[in-house]
Amino acid sequence: MELVTIAKPYANAVFEIAQQDKSHNDWKAVLEAAASLVIDEQLQDYLESPNATKQDKSSTIQKLVASVVNRKLATKENEFLSLILDNGRTEALPSILSLFEDRSNAFDEAKAFHVISAYKLTAAEEKSIVADLSEKYNAGVSIETTIDDSLIGGLIIKLGDKVIDMSIKARTDELNLLLTTH
Repeated sequence: MELVTIAKPYANAVFEIAQQDKSHNDWKAVLEAAASLVIDEQLQDYLESPNATKQDKSSTIQKLVASVVNRKLATKENEFLSLILDNGRTEALPSILSLFEDRSNAFDEAKAFHVISAYKLTAAEEKSIVADLSEKYNAGVSIETTIDDSLIGGLIIKLGDKVIDMSIKARTDELNLLLTTH
């Protein structure tokens, strides 16, 4: 299995934890330290050695990472490192770091949404949409609005290839499809 495929669920989980705890920088430091340590040949030999228990290996990695980041690791960080060792996924740590950084960078940047409405939005409606999207995406948000009379009512919100269609036209099209197929 490709390392990116193995790393993705771990990176996503760490990213979600970092989002909840607002601890992106701490997690990035832990991942950087762990990724740099596991490429060391002596440490790789130790981790592959049958003479050391999993608990000893886990404790060693945790102590080394704590030493590199120059602080005591949080419980979740220690549990993550233990999980990686227990599952034999140390070789995926550089990929986990890379994917975590990608998600963090994509999330931190301001997001520009395209909002399509059936009518001209008031300043209060635009402000409400910006506030809701900012809360949902935890990022700075800007919106560009256009009017499409064919929507009848509601909104379509686009961000890249993501589309949130809350228009009346979409609902009537769905209903029409249901009625014609039954």
